[in-house]
Amino acid sequence: MSELTSHPLALRATLSDAVKVAHCRIAAPGTWLSGATRVAIAAETRHATQCRLCRQRKNALSPSAVDGEHDRYGDSPCELSPTMVDVVHRLVTDTARLTEKWLSERLAGGISEEEYVEIIGVVATQVGLDTLNHALGVEPVPLPVPQAGAPSQKRPSGARKDLAWVATLSPETIEASDPPIFARHGSVNIHRAISLVPQEAINFFDLDVELYLKDSEIRDFDNEYREISHAQIELLAGRTSFLNGCYY
Repeated sequence: MSELTSHPLALRATLSDAVKVAHCRIAAPGTWLSGATRVAIAAETRHATQCRLCRQRKNALSPSAVDGEHDRYGDSPCELSPTMVDVVHRLVTDTARLTEKWLSERLAGGISEEEYVEIIGVVATQVGLDTLNHALGVEPVPLPVPQAGAPSQKRPSGARKDLAWVATLSPETIEASDPPIFARHGSVNIHRAISLVPQEAINFFDLDVELYLKDSEIRDFDNEYREISHAQIELLAGRTSFLNGCYY
């Protein structure tokens, strides 16, 4: 494990900065999870595609038709619970077939709703970082060293269960004491999805807007902000969403 001082390739300055920040945030204490747990989740994220059980379930008519234990990553900075390992592996390998019943069972298995949402944020961020390197043809960057410190465990007081399987914030319910997630990145449903842990949503979208486009740039068709056009970006995004079974 190491700190990311520079990327193997020369990147656009704003993307390079976002990658470094995201890499460091993986290792920092989160809202509900320690730095060691977050790095262990990132390691398990990378390992999930090699899991035999996940491959068998992916090929089955229903993932619940195949029993067994996940192949775990062997050198994590801390031991993840079996429930956490299952959540990470399913998020990585078979997201399109997750159900509310599956989530309810995982919440009954020892993780909180808030921890589940933070796991999503860490997994999504690590997948984004690794997919960028894969697309550029470079080796995955070593994971960062976990930082000491305790998670804040502060739940936003305005969170309500009205949009998704978990509670979320909305522009109407967010309070002054909550991080300014919507002012920073927008307030459509995709921004609300993991808003139960506002800092994790901010962490993810700080990286996402540099990998993709800022909310204000998406429909600004008079200007091109990347080396490829809006149309080319959306072709890639649409195809990726289809392959991943993305409902959005």
